[in-house]
Amino acid sequence: MKKRLAILIFILFQGLLFPLQTHSQQLEPRALTNLPRGLNFFAVSYAYAAGNTLVDPSLPLEDFKGRINSIILGYVRSVNFFGLSGKVDIILPFAGGDFEGVFEDESFTDAYTGFGDLRLRAYINLTGAPSLNASDYLNYTQKTVTGLGLQLIIPTGNYKPEQLPNLGSNRWSLRATYGASYSFQKWVLEGYVGVWLFSDNKQFLGDSKLSQSALWVFKADIIRTLNKKGMWLAFAVGYGYGAETFINDVRRDAIISQLRLGLNYALPLNKKHSLQFTVGSGIRFKQGADFDVFGVTYLYRWLDKKASKDFKKATD
Repeated sequence: MKKRLAILIFILFQGLLFPLQTHSQQLEPRALTNLPRGLNFFAVSYAYAAGNTLVDPSLPLEDFKGRINSIILGYVRSVNFFGLSGKVDIILPFAGGDFEGVFEDESFTDAYTGFGDLRLRAYINLTGAPSLNASDYLNYTQKTVTGLGLQLIIPTGNYKPEQLPNLGSNRWSLRATYGASYSFQKWVLEGYVGVWLFSDNKQFLGDSKLSQSALWVFKADIIRTLNKKGMWLAFAVGYGYGAETFINDVRRDAIISQLRLGLNYALPLNKKHSLQFTVGSGIRFKQGADFDVFGVTYLYRWLDKKASKDFKKATD
């Protein structure tokens, strides 16, 4: 029983990296990894970002620099979607930062603290990853998995129309992602294509209307398992293009073209606790954020009562 329990713990910890919500290109490996039904995660992340943290190119700021400290709380649960495996999560960021730049030829400095926008997400694995209980999951071997992800960003964050920049966006956003994951020996290769859609912000710089076209994103990951205890290392690269900007229906010369790089390291502490570390950077070709980020995430996982009983019964 102890051996089978150790195998399950290894699979669970290698299967999830809680996303640091620091950019629209979320460099999150293992998003499609199958998880047994009834598995829950609580996560708290700390992230520090420094540089041109201005994600929205429509803001009329020059020489912008920011330093942001963020605390991100999240809850993740595996689900059964008509026989297919998946997961849902809810994420709430809280951030504080100081900023400097040039607005209308005048230098400025400012500092803000408050909540960011609430994020809800669901991932459904379409092929290669059936929904399994904890005991059946022990015999599952992942090969090729495809899946669809949807994330909704709700404009609940702090927003002041006269303030530049803001922690909240004051508009709804929807991200749709399709991906494929292939596992062989100790390696996992993943590829994703996605699109961000934005509603209008009708309180931009007072009573102006901000509109943006779709932002297309492409991402690839390569993951290496380091030992049987669930330690792994992942390298991720993502590219985003689009989000052409209009102010009061007048087109601005602002479009995002940006490459993001990320490195993730997972360190299980025991059967319920783990730490994960993230570093990232970016290259801006036209507009978009261009900053370095470091983050650390603490994860606590548990099976719900029914799933725990099922697993215990199968391994007795």
